[in-house]
Amino acid sequence: MTSDQALRELADGFGILPSYHDMSGHEHQTDRDTQIALLRANGLMLDTDAMIFEALSHRRNSDIRQQFPGEIIIQSGVPWRLDPGVGISWAVTLDGDTSICCKGNCDGGLNLPALPSGLHDLVIHTGKTDHSILLIAAPARLPSLHDITGADRIWGINTALYGLRSAGNLGLGTFGDLGAASKDFAKVGAGFLGINPVHALGWADRATISPYSPSHRGFLNTQHVGPGAGVPDVILTDGERALAARLRDGDLLDYSAIHALTDAVLERAYQAFCDAGAAIAVFDRFCRDQGQALKLFATYEAISEEFGPDWRTWPADLRHPASASVKTAARRLADRIRFHSWLQWAAHEQLTNAQGAAKSAGMSLGLYLDLAVGPRRGGAETWCSQDVVANGVSIGAPPDHLSPAGQNWDLAGFAPEKSRRSKFTHFQRTLSGTMRHAGVMRIDHILGINRSFWIPDDGSRGAYIKQPIAALLAIIAIEAERHGTVVIGEDLGLVPDGFRETLAARGLYSYSVLQYEKDHAGQYRSTEHLRAQSLACFSTHDTPTLRGFWTGRDIDWWQKLDWIDGDQAGRLKGQRGCERGSLLALSNDAVEVDDPRAVSSHIHRQLAHSPAAMVSVQLDDVLEVEEAQNLPGTIDEHPNWRRRCPVATQDFGSDTRLAAIGQEMEQGGRSHNSHIAQEELAT
Repeated sequence: MTSDQALRELADGFGILPSYHDMSGHEHQTDRDTQIALLRANGLMLDTDAMIFEALSHRRNSDIRQQFPGEIIIQSGVPWRLDPGVGISWAVTLDGDTSICCKGNCDGGLNLPALPSGLHDLVIHTGKTDHSILLIAAPARLPSLHDITGADRIWGINTALYGLRSAGNLGLGTFGDLGAASKDFAKVGAGFLGINPVHALGWADRATISPYSPSHRGFLNTQHVGPGAGVPDVILTDGERALAARLRDGDLLDYSAIHALTDAVLERAYQAFCDAGAAIAVFDRFCRDQGQALKLFATYEAISEEFGPDWRTWPADLRHPASASVKTAARRLADRIRFHSWLQWAAHEQLTNAQGAAKSAGMSLGLYLDLAVGPRRGGAETWCSQDVVANGVSIGAPPDHLSPAGQNWDLAGFAPEKSRRSKFTHFQRTLSGTMRHAGVMRIDHILGINRSFWIPDDGSRGAYIKQPIAALLAIIAIEAERHGTVVIGEDLGLVPDGFRETLAARGLYSYSVLQYEKDHAGQYRSTEHLRAQSLACFSTHDTPTLRGFWTGRDIDWWQKLDWIDGDQAGRLKGQRGCERGSLLALSNDAVEVDDPRAVSSHIHRQLAHSPAAMVSVQLDDVLEVEEAQNLPGTIDEHPNWRRRCPVATQDFGSDTRLAAIGQEMEQGGRSHNSHIAQEELAT
């Protein structure tokens, strides 16, 4: 056997795909350099041919010795039979418990009683050795829209939380603003209020503003914390009041000034909280419930104040949370660790209240939250969970219709073998961190639970690595059932055959963006053909707004940034004219092409009448905003994540454009919220 053959076998054993096809059908082979880089990311040392053969030999011997699988997936709530094939005794310990719930002896088949959903431990004793198996008991399907709301077709509004302006915030939208906005959106029939991810970006990080580049997805962005729910009111100085007014009024967010003001106010609010002492017991209970995960995160935050937001640049003895130096630092920084724990408690309380306010206002689902595809590589999540991180690689995507040049997101990947050894606890906690606040959650780039595109740091080409999709889907189902959350999978890009069907069978909803719903001839498909088990929308944070699409504002930006020249821009504008015509042809209605409101009404009417279970309307489209929130492929060249909502939160209720969209949705058969409907019947 040659070293190349040994390397291929080793790569196959770790799920590294030998090739993939791009959007043009061209096959890309995974070369030797990439195989070595991706195996190193899984924790193997392969500096020489001898090390390759040694690693393969170890892998083969491990496979021979592995009498039982590392995990077994069963359906919860029903008896289950396993066939180990040997005489054994066995015992099951339930998720979150230390006592044995059931045990037995068998010679051949192993009959398990009905078990609740969870990640349980099955220990099999064969007479010589105990074998510990992760027993994943999951419901057959995730909760459906009908299960949670009693309705089959609803709609909601998506907006950028950071861009909300209100008289009470300091220039950045707060969790309290969500509760206020949800009341007006619920009045026009919206069943959910969707926002950008609100994961922790890092207290010490002043450069990152993208909500899709978080420091830790299991914790919250405390810059969205405002007065109320554990946070005492703080009296602002005259200078602070003037600064807050200026920050609220600008069209673009000044993050540097906002951070400085918010940080100062939160520091004073924490001191007032400690002095008052009224809710200390509730806060302490939160810390106990969150346990070691919160303590580690808060420790990272405290250390980052001294050494910066990227732990890879910290002193070597602080780069691992289990080190003696970190424990020493934690004792020295105990007060700051408690402060950062308090911030998380305040954020948790306020986001919980926002969900409660949305549901009380009549929204059947309440908040619709996003789970980002991954964390920053030097952020808190990778520091806290180094045992599962893929080293020396970033996740991204090969060229596809969303980005013809491919994408490197500079986000951390997680190694399948390492995740299995840790019993998927990191994945489960990440899901729970968002689901516990959400009636509906969207998983960004859900293609990654099937295969992840890893891009090595050493310059070798990227390739796909298979992920344990069956286990990950089962854990998603467990957490969705636990929290009563409807789950949407953002399935855009290079979708493998059968993947959407697999998700649908498990109960996940697909994601349909009308701008991409074209046939092979480039014509828009009728909205009648949208997938019923999906959320449909016209635009997202990564696409042109409806008005921007209509005017070709995205093409103007491409030309402004020298991505295309004048001739190319002219051709694309001509193509866009054809696309506008194709969109208007979705129905027989006569629509004035130059009337933005008529066009918006036409397109949203088609979405409202579509079979899609959920329709999302961007607030920017309701308010006729032309500029997009984000232009993929740019950082500072375009004002990404900085655009503020043109209408103040307190004025949503009087905006006739919002009421008009609500009427379109109701006429399309979108279920009016039950709470509001009951009030109307009562009157």
